[in-house]
Amino acid sequence: MKRGWMKLWICVSLLPAGLCIAASSPAAQRSLHRANETLLAGLRPGHDTLAVAEKRFKSKKAADIQDSGIKEWRDECSGRAIRLELNSKSVIQSVTITTLESQEGKCGEKHLDFLDPKNWVTGEGLRIGDSQDRILGFYGEPNSSGPAAKNGKELDLMYYQFDWAGSEVPQVMEVLCARDTGRVVEITLAFPSL
Repeated sequence: MKRGWMKLWICVSLLPAGLCIAASSPAAQRSLHRANETLLAGLRPGHDTLAVAEKRFKSKKAADIQDSGIKEWRDECSGRAIRLELNSKSVIQSVTITTLESQEGKCGEKHLDFLDPKNWVTGEGLRIGDSQDRILGFYGEPNSSGPAAKNGKELDLMYYQFDWAGSEVPQVMEVLCARDTGRVVEITLAFPSL
């Protein structure tokens, strides 16, 4: 090989190693996991309307919370619920899926299809019951995190802001995990903010 070709070959062969080293740095890893979220339980806050949710979750099963702009589908037996906050034009502003509602009544063979957890997934694939490691795998480190409590349960809150993704996508996601298990028990996706 000629002398100039040898230098080029060495540089080209070292290029992938340099890229691997750069990609393994903590800052690069965080940017690799910089995913924004636009979908929760098949609904897009800021875009979909109540009519879309009623078709998906069967409107006759919904509960209105009087004069609050909130619509909710709940299973008192399991404590599962889907809650929507609406604006004055019935456009969904936030979607919350939770297993933290109070459990009342007897649980028989009753199965509510619209509250089936297999449908409770974010666009990236996060589900109720997933581990905190899975959250980090999908979205990276949260903008903030800390202890929380709801309905007498000790929780860990992971808070994500997606304002870097542009004004046309939901801007905020909150994920609550049970402190004792580290598993997801509630997810809220909001447009434009919580």
